[in-house]
Amino acid sequence: MTQNVEFGLDTFGDVTVDLAGNPVPHDQVLRNVAAEAVLADQIGLNFFGIGEHHRSDFAVSSPEVLLGAIATQTKNIHLGSAVTVLSSDDPIRVFQKFSTLDAVSHGRAEVIVGRGSFTESFPLFGYNLQDYEKLFEEKLDLFAHLVNGGPVSWEGTIRPALVEQEIFPPTASGKLKTWIGVGGSPQSVVRAAQYGLPLMLAIIGGDPLRFRPYVDLYHQALAQLKLPSLPIGQHSPGFIAATDEEAKNLMFPHYATMHERIGRTRGWPPLSRAQFEHEAGPEGALFAGSPETVAIKLARSIHGLGISRFDLKYSLGTLPHEHLMESIRLYGEVVVPRVRELLVELDNEA
Repeated sequence: MTQNVEFGLDTFGDVTVDLAGNPVPHDQVLRNVAAEAVLADQIGLNFFGIGEHHRSDFAVSSPEVLLGAIATQTKNIHLGSAVTVLSSDDPIRVFQKFSTLDAVSHGRAEVIVGRGSFTESFPLFGYNLQDYEKLFEEKLDLFAHLVNGGPVSWEGTIRPALVEQEIFPPTASGKLKTWIGVGGSPQSVVRAAQYGLPLMLAIIGGDPLRFRPYVDLYHQALAQLKLPSLPIGQHSPGFIAATDEEAKNLMFPHYATMHERIGRTRGWPPLSRAQFEHEAGPEGALFAGSPETVAIKLARSIHGLGISRFDLKYSLGTLPHEHLMESIRLYGEVVVPRVRELLVELDNEA
């Protein structure tokens, strides 16, 4: 049954422009992100996630600090990272920061750990990219020990061993909810199952239903390990406006500019309008359009994958804050109730 699915939002704190096209300074972007989170809480969404970047086109380099500020302005919404680049951070400090967030938010903290799709943090914090795999594997192993609570004994190659080490503060709500973010690697899916951690699928291109084999693999791995079923989530980009035409026309120039900027370092060709329209179509991973269009796409993806949470990555390059706020409002007030109706219909047909 998929009617009880949770709905969240993710942002990377993209540096936006104002309605006149002028760049917004980083400090104002950070305040705008906080306002977006407050709105998400007011309209009853379940989760608000903030990603970590260390480059000029994103304002958030310390999600935990901003999430702490948001915690004081919200009441119910869960707050977390999207994602924490664990490879270039200290697992103990990550645990302490999110355990602190859990305390000040009265048990609303979550963390999504992953490799991240950007590598700027490695040279910035003195890590060698040649150690990319080892850093993630060992730090994830240590973090999994920390999440389990109690004194920790751990040994690896990247830092001195821990022997019955207590970590403070302990997570007051019992256990810090930790997801593993995965971009489509079978090994990463199995690793999440081995650690007994929920799986967050980052689906940013192509038909989301092509990830069904990864969902099945995760369930199979959990069953083989004799572990209970665990949540599976989906993170995908999108934008909502009154009509399909308005949503796509508002979004495309900002989204294409972001794609081109990132693509210059990754060898991507510029994004054409035809490619954009395809991804925004019925079987694409871009959830852009009117509330009804987006709701139909969401119901198809949620039902087809059998996921228990969908996080809309709503920040899209330089798209202005005012448009993001309206998109959030439509998502929570119109799209989510409509998706729940559609899921009931799909479940009844199954």
